[in-house]
Amino acid sequence: MRHTAEIDRDRAFTAKLGDRGLFPHLAPLVYVNHAGISPPSRPVRLAMMALLDDYAAQGAAAFPAWYAQRLRLREKLGRLIGAAADDIALVQSTTRGLTDIALCFPWGPRDRVILFEGEFPANVTPWQRAAAIFGLEVVFLPLGGFADGSGSGLAQLEGELKRGARLVAVSAVQFQTGLRMPLAEIGALCRAHGAELCVDAVQAVGATPVDVEAASVDYLACGGHKWLMGLEGTGFLYVRRERLPSLRPAVAGWLSHEDAVSFLLQGPGKLRYDRPIRQRADFVEGGNLNAAGFAGLEAAVDLILQIGVERIHEHANRFLDPLEEALRERGWESLRPGDPALRGCSLGVRPPGGASVVELYRELTRLGIACAIPDGVLRFSPHWPNALDEWEQVLLSVDEALGRITTG
Repeated sequence: MRHTAEIDRDRAFTAKLGDRGLFPHLAPLVYVNHAGISPPSRPVRLAMMALLDDYAAQGAAAFPAWYAQRLRLREKLGRLIGAAADDIALVQSTTRGLTDIALCFPWGPRDRVILFEGEFPANVTPWQRAAAIFGLEVVFLPLGGFADGSGSGLAQLEGELKRGARLVAVSAVQFQTGLRMPLAEIGALCRAHGAELCVDAVQAVGATPVDVEAASVDYLACGGHKWLMGLEGTGFLYVRRERLPSLRPAVAGWLSHEDAVSFLLQGPGKLRYDRPIRQRADFVEGGNLNAAGFAGLEAAVDLILQIGVERIHEHANRFLDPLEEALRERGWESLRPGDPALRGCSLGVRPPGGASVVELYRELTRLGIACAIPDGVLRFSPHWPNALDEWEQVLLSVDEALGRITTG
């Protein structure tokens, strides 16, 4: 008799905009914290269970099938960003991918790295550590000129690039405000002035379109637990192929070599330590990976590819449009860009009258609204399972939560 997981993994699951039927265990009344951690869907859970069942039954003999699964996953992740499978490496997080680039980049003394104020620390700390190790100069630029339509953000960036810079590191979408950075324009400026572009895409891939070719992106790192709707401990790194020869394999491990496992499979005399490091993005995969997590991630990505990222992006913003308008009418300050072309899938707001965001968050959690408060901003981030009319419940709960803390 076949196990339940073996039966269910053969079934085709259908993702439908506005339908949370594939999330039967999800408890909150409205879940709008996909920019934080997405809950795993039923297909994700079953895919992980299928891997565990295979390993429980076969042990090491299960490895080839799940190794092939990870090859499929690389191809699907590449499709999401316009890249080839060979340009994708599987890593445990955005931070790990960015750290790999920061440590392997061919830095020279006093090279300049351009960062942006207000970035999530995952896209700051690796460059600061590289600066301390390699003697780099770190420059921070403000984000304000990118959201206001003035063009001053790009002008200021170009001014710094003219002074000389080796690399620009930027998030595709900013984590507090949902500001979608103009990657194509930033990439063009980097090309014009001899700099390379590294993108933290964890707030974008899966819900906001990203095209590494169109934007001239050299490196891109993304975790799997937010908009990709996989699990923590999964992610991927993209490396533009022509950049590989200049990278220094500072993070290489035993699996980073060409023909790394032949000594385990082909009899005596194959154990060597002089095999070259692979000239592919996956040289950063130096040891064993989170196999169950990546099995789940493929199931999550399959659902996203079914719907299409552009449709998801449109759906999320149709959810946020009336919610933002209603909150503005109540005196809330919205941090969401006015230009739709500059929007990711999050709405960051500040309450009127100096109300405590922490207390609001606590009350909203009690009322069944799952959201977040990054650095004191109340953030709502819907995804494809959110029904469009759920924004009305969010608004009712916001009103009730605000009333509780101002009259309590």
